[in-house]
Amino acid sequence: MRIFSSILFISTIVFLSSCEELLEVPDISGEEVTLLAPSDSTVVTQAIVNFTWNEVFEAKSYHIQVAQPSFLEASQIVVDTLVVVDSTYVGTRFTKTLINNGYEWRVKALNSDFETEYTTHSFTVQTSGN
Repeated sequence: MRIFSSILFISTIVFLSSCEELLEVPDISGEEVTLLAPSDSTVVTQAIVNFTWNEVFEAKSYHIQVAQPSFLEASQIVVDTLVVVDSTYVGTRFTKTLINNGYEWRVKALNSDFETEYTTHSFTVQTSGN
């Protein structure tokens, strides 16, 4: 009986520690989103702007925002959306048509328990039509 109790106790400990490992969410708060395009202080010559950034390992979504002309002096937020990474969409890009103006854009990565800080770049849209 004592051996059975010991085996049951050890099995319970192993089971509970295994479940804890399965439920542990990786802390991504120390990671940084690297913005690729539009790069900081660049001039975009097309109205359709393709925003791209590098993936953060273990991120499940990305919060992307675009402000005109900047976040500190925003006359409007033109994009405020969550890009979810799942089996149907695996990517780190977003496309938006913008008018000629100055903008700032920023992205942060998220999972169920943690998030990174925003990474921010500025850019200007200046199409040949204006």
